[in-house]
Amino acid sequence: MYKSLIRPLLFLLSPETVHHLVVFLIKCLVFIPGMKRLSKYWFSYSGNKLAVTVAGLHFKSRVGMAAGFDKNADFYDNFSIFGFSFIEIGTVTPLAQSGNPKPRLFRLPADKALINRMGFNNKGVECAANNLRKRDKSIIIGGNIGKNTTTPNERAPDDYLTCFNALYDVVDYLVVNVSCPNIAGLDKLQDQDSLREILDILMNARKSRTLRKPVFLKISPDLTFRQIDETIALCHESGLDGIIATNTTKLRKGLNTPEERLAEIGSGGLSGAPLRNKALEIISYICKQTENTLPVIATGGILTPEDALEMIKAGASLVQVYTGFVYEGPWVVKRINKAIESYYKES
Repeated sequence: MYKSLIRPLLFLLSPETVHHLVVFLIKCLVFIPGMKRLSKYWFSYSGNKLAVTVAGLHFKSRVGMAAGFDKNADFYDNFSIFGFSFIEIGTVTPLAQSGNPKPRLFRLPADKALINRMGFNNKGVECAANNLRKRDKSIIIGGNIGKNTTTPNERAPDDYLTCFNALYDVVDYLVVNVSCPNIAGLDKLQDQDSLREILDILMNARKSRTLRKPVFLKISPDLTFRQIDETIALCHESGLDGIIATNTTKLRKGLNTPEERLAEIGSGGLSGAPLRNKALEIISYICKQTENTLPVIATGGILTPEDALEMIKAGASLVQVYTGFVYEGPWVVKRINKAIESYYKES
């Protein structure tokens, strides 16, 4: 029903309008007595083969919501009804910022993809931190952190440290995002010297904490294998707990969407089905290079249970969906978890 009726109706509206509409409707739904429990029954799936421990955290299943959907930690608790075992909020920045001008989010239905150039629009890290102080501890929350657009790269470590400190006590893990293609010059922070400076200051801050929480690095799908090797070495050197692979891509190879439409949309990060093979290639490479000693969270191109299983078979410890939720609907997590349960029962 979602693909044949609901999705076509939603796709008549702009993507950002649909996002706000869906959030509003879900908030109304869970406000009705008993509907939250009933919705969890409809959309969730549990099994004794689903739980996994990654970087010291115990996940009820391997499927989470990727960063970008709940930028300000406004509705993470409501979205737990769809069966996610963890939700990554953000990307958050020290100060509130409006992001790039609209329109900035576009659908590519022919490719089951999205292009976004949101530009880290968020209400600031203190807003997210305040929202998380009243959180439901039954679901794992990750905090994805970045820098303000107006902050020059040489001062970026200060922005990351501000967000790190503000979120540390209210999330279960943190994610350093230096790979978003929608912030001018942000990708330069993936250079080893710049990245080392950011990671050093964050790892030193973690050492001062009584409770050690995992820190992951989110990488671009547009890195070369040499750059990935350097990143792996830096992860080991700095004490990072894992890698999230991958962010959106600047590339537009092999798309079914007409060139004229792509030119009309312009710049932005591409997510969805076209990213699957590249993300899978990078995940396979990292897992082989590290002999599966460095946890990898797979995101990018995961729309179906088969996509998720391919990532897990390649060595990913966890998977995240975002665009898959848009195109496949609210039962996507349940279908993926059923497939994972079946896979581990048979193996």
